[in-house]
Amino acid sequence: MTSAGSSPGRLHGLDAVRGYALLLGVIFHATMSFIAGHSIWLVTDTHRTPVLGAVFFASHTFRMTTFFLIAGFFARMSFHKRGARGFILERLKRIGVPLVVGWPLIIVSILLAAGYGVYVATGTFPTKPPPSPPGSPGAFPLTHLWFLYVLLLLYAATLSIRGLIARMDPQDRLRARVDSLVRGVVESPAAPLMLAAPTAVALYAHPAWLPWFGVPTPDGNLVPNPPAAVQFFLAFGFGWLVHRQPGLMQVWTRRWALNLGAGALLIAGLLSHLGLEPVVTPPAAGFERAALALGYGLTVWTLTFGVIGAALRFLADPSPVRRYIADSSYWIYLVHLPLVIALQAAVSRLDWPWEVKFAAVLVIGFAVMFATYELLVRHTFVGAILNGRRVPWRARPAATAQPETAR
Repeated sequence: MTSAGSSPGRLHGLDAVRGYALLLGVIFHATMSFIAGHSIWLVTDTHRTPVLGAVFFASHTFRMTTFFLIAGFFARMSFHKRGARGFILERLKRIGVPLVVGWPLIIVSILLAAGYGVYVATGTFPTKPPPSPPGSPGAFPLTHLWFLYVLLLLYAATLSIRGLIARMDPQDRLRARVDSLVRGVVESPAAPLMLAAPTAVALYAHPAWLPWFGVPTPDGNLVPNPPAAVQFFLAFGFGWLVHRQPGLMQVWTRRWALNLGAGALLIAGLLSHLGLEPVVTPPAAGFERAALALGYGLTVWTLTFGVIGAALRFLADPSPVRRYIADSSYWIYLVHLPLVIALQAAVSRLDWPWEVKFAAVLVIGFAVMFATYELLVRHTFVGAILNGRRVPWRARPAATAQPETAR
């Protein structure tokens, strides 16, 4: 087993699963206009299906927890490679700059796409936004870029905690105990249950929790809601601590099938109880709410460990295609939402089967986004900001495979 503080070789499986988690976010948002039942999105299609309700629910359980766990793992790797100052500057460039520069462009694009959706549905383009209720303190439309904002909060919190512990624990005794605790958790068959406990408590205690929507997305306020704060800090911190003993991931590799199987059964159980259409009323306090909170927490962690373990098992070898997807996924996730909304609106009134319309949104959307990545990002200064490097247009194959610290 790799000792604390050492680094493994390049983990191509983690690169792949991080990229796929971001691309899954595109699919997740693309389902939303087609979900049957209560309308939950800016666009509502004329042909909707409970099938995509199941896709929405399943993808939302593990996608962001997986992303933040890997982000924590690679953040510690970058910190020890670059030092504190270099790490902070690099994170500000690759996370802070896209947030500050990208948010105004994205919010305007989303408003235009939403206006187009209204035009398709009513024949009139809106000249002003619809009235909205007064926001709570800290209300701010972070949109899908909330993950960048939360990452910056997590970096600041983790570095502050690390600095405090370094002063209080010069002999590394506390850190040795933490390493032992983390090792015990990872190696235990009850690991998903241990990590699900704080998730379940946070979900149960949140008065507005809607089990069908899982961990509430912190996209509308500068202060993350408690369940999101607990879940994503736990995932990020756990990833940071696992990097101290990266050999522990061998446990996830061995148990990938068990974890994925358990996660699939849990999803089936939750959907059999909740149904395939959105449930927009919180369950009352009591046994049902507690069972749903614990069941959802177990689903999150079994699938997170299963997906990462499967990626380490089957995607461990280098692949130029997977590397390209991993590199492009950041840009694609940043820019996808306005395009997806516009495409959803464009097909929303067509008398086509939902399968054809959903496929059209994804095929056209991904084609446009991969093309813009290749033409506008990969070989330009934008690529240097987002991916840490600019690939020359006529780069040799070896030059395009240089290691990169994951975001």
